[in-house]
Amino acid sequence: MTALAVEGLRTEFRIGGAWHPAVKDVSFTLARNETLALVGESGCGKSMTALSIMGLVPAPAGRIAAGRIVLEGREITGLPEAELEKIRGDRVAMIFQEPMTSLNPVMTVGDQVAEPLIRHRGMARKEALKHALGLLEEVKIPSAAARLSEYPHQFSGGMRQRVMIAMALACEPAVLLADEPTTALDVTIQAQVLGLLADLRARHGTSVLFITHNLGVVAQIADRVAVMYAGEIVEEGPVHAIFAEPGHPYTRALFATIPRMDRAGQDLAAIPGRVPALDAMPQGCRFAPRCPLRREGCERDQALVPVGAGHRVRCHVTTGALADA
Repeated sequence: MTALAVEGLRTEFRIGGAWHPAVKDVSFTLARNETLALVGESGCGKSMTALSIMGLVPAPAGRIAAGRIVLEGREITGLPEAELEKIRGDRVAMIFQEPMTSLNPVMTVGDQVAEPLIRHRGMARKEALKHALGLLEEVKIPSAAARLSEYPHQFSGGMRQRVMIAMALACEPAVLLADEPTTALDVTIQAQVLGLLADLRARHGTSVLFITHNLGVVAQIADRVAVMYAGEIVEEGPVHAIFAEPGHPYTRALFATIPRMDRAGQDLAAIPGRVPALDAMPQGCRFAPRCPLRREGCERDQALVPVGAGHRVRCHVTTGALADA
C-alpha cells in the first residue's frame, strides 16, 4: 500500500515580478515500510520538496502552483492551515536539517517531545512527559530521566538530533521526512543515527523520505533512490540498479566525486560549474551546461524514460545509448 504519492508537484517562488519553479513536475511514490533517498547537491530542491509535502512553503513569496500530494489515500494539497496542523506531527513528521535552530531554546527537551502527544493524542502533560521519557530512551539518550528537564543547548549535536527524531516519532507517523539528519555529525554519531532510524523503521513500519547528498548513506539505508537536479528528478530506481549502472550523467558525476579507498594517489573529482539560479534555468536539460556528454537535442525538454525494472532516466543521450546496446 502507498503511504505517500506526489504527482506533478510544482513549487514556485516569485523573483523580480515573475514566478520561477524551484520544484518542477516532481512525481514519486513511497510505499509502507520503505525508504526512498532523495539525492542531489545543495540548491537542487530536495528540502523544498519536503517542505511542500508538509505545507510549509513560505507565502506569499512561494506557492504550490500545480500537482497533488496524497497521504494515505487523502489528498492534502491546498488544505487549510488548520487541517494541515492536524496532520503535521501526527500522520507525517519531519526531522529538520539543523536541530539547534529547529528546537525551541526556551522549552525543555521533555516538553518539546511531549507537545505533539498533548496536541494530537489529547494526553495530559504528566502522561505525555512519561511517554516522552520512553521515547528518549528509545532513541538511546543516556540518563534520559535526568535529561528530560534540560534545554537544547545542554545537548551535543548528536543528542539534539536524537531529540528531533524522538519528537518526529512521538505519534508514530505513517511518513517520516528526514532532511539531511546526519549532515552536521561526525561519522561515528552519523552511523549511530542511521542505525537508529533503521531500527525505528523496522519497529514502527514507518515510510521514510531520506534527503541527503551523501551516496554512502544512501547505500546503507535506502531501498530506492531519486536523484534530483535543479528542481527535477533526473533518475529514479532501486538502489542496487542506481549503484550498479547509473544512467544519467549527473548521477555518474556524483559517483565520480566519491574518493576510492582502493586507489592510491587519486585526484579528487569535482563537477564543473554550479546549480543554476531559479531565474536563470537553461532550456531543455538543466544539467546540459555542466555535462560532458552534451550534444544536439539537449536543448529540448527531456522525459523520464524506463531503462530497466523500476529504473528511469531523464537523458536522451544515455537512454538512446542504452537502447542501442
